[in-house]
Amino acid sequence: MHDFGYKHGELYCENVALARIAKEVGTPCYIYSYATLTSHYRAFDTAFQDIPHIVAFAMKANSNLAILRTMAREGSGADIVSGGELFRALMAGVPPNKIVFAGVGKNREEIRQALDADVLMFNVESSAELHALDDVGAEAKRKVRVALRINPDIDPKTHPYISTGLKKSKFGISADRALDEFKLASSLQHIDVVGVHAHIGSQLTDVTPFVDSLKKVLGLIETLRANGAAIRYLNIGGGLGITYSDETPPLPKELAKAVSPLLHDLKCILIMEPGRVIVGNAGVLMTRVLYTKDGEDKKFIIVDAAMNDLIRPSLYGAYHEIKPVQETPNTKVETVDVVGPVCESGDFLAKDRSMPEARSGDLLAVMSAGAYGFVMSSNYNSRPRIPEILVKGNDLHVIRAREEYADLVRGETIPDFLH
Repeated sequence: MHDFGYKHGELYCENVALARIAKEVGTPCYIYSYATLTSHYRAFDTAFQDIPHIVAFAMKANSNLAILRTMAREGSGADIVSGGELFRALMAGVPPNKIVFAGVGKNREEIRQALDADVLMFNVESSAELHALDDVGAEAKRKVRVALRINPDIDPKTHPYISTGLKKSKFGISADRALDEFKLASSLQHIDVVGVHAHIGSQLTDVTPFVDSLKKVLGLIETLRANGAAIRYLNIGGGLGITYSDETPPLPKELAKAVSPLLHDLKCILIMEPGRVIVGNAGVLMTRVLYTKDGEDKKFIIVDAAMNDLIRPSLYGAYHEIKPVQETPNTKVETVDVVGPVCESGDFLAKDRSMPEARSGDLLAVMSAGAYGFVMSSNYNSRPRIPEILVKGNDLHVIRAREEYADLVRGETIPDFLH
């Protein structure tokens, strides 16, 4: 559920009309609902209330400071994958003992920063990384807490770009090699193996892959413990899907019901890394129609948002529902491509979409855009990045200002020989 809906023919976020936001802030812009964010977090957290657990919000889905502060105030930690995300998480007030550092390519400076911050643990993805963590631990004269990220070779049945648990994936350590990696870790003076981690992919719409992965990991934990490992944490990752179109993903309570029976006697603290399921349907991208164009074979609606603002349709062929901000009764439906101003044939928000006729000046809302929206945006074509707005009740708050042209060249210099 989310807090975007029509009132008297106008689309609202909570108690604020999107048309008001367009008037005050301009378009395009991202709009998030505070009520949706908090209700989604609570639904996830409450679903696992009978099991000792940490919810570590996957901030790669949305890393705006106000979103992170909202999560932290609800009790969330953070799943991070870079030094920049660590910086953001700490600035937003996320407790370091609830921060988990994942990712296949952590560099030594990032490791050092996270170790200085005393994050909960590092998810280790390779032997080489284990040695790097040990080296940094030696320099700091302290133990480095790690979880071995296991690749269970489970098909998550999602888009190939967001599948992470198959053998061919760059992520994780093969389950067959896990014991060898543990033995290596045990031989390193500054490594403390405290957990096991498995994340198989994103936008999962069935609990079966979660259960299959968990069963493999539980067997591995038994083996590791039999070989002397003091495993205290089990990280099952994130990946629970949301409804973009006609998907029927399980609710958090259904996931909890499926996996809880396997966990009660484990004597581990459960870590989960939800991202999309919390923030995806808590946000929309609002855009304005610039022109309509009748091509030879199809009609185009040209809007002021583009692939640099929301790349998922171009990158994944992802579907986002597009709604008129102002409903017009008895409007005829037509099949169109919704495209942006960027100079690429791949610049589209929808293709061959049946939707109400739109005219120049109309406002459109691209739904389910709260996750992997702004965080994946860019300045391609020298387009300033767009603002982000947080709505709470009757009030709207600009939580990221629209960039200006000067921001585009900040940090650039012309060397003297070109003057």
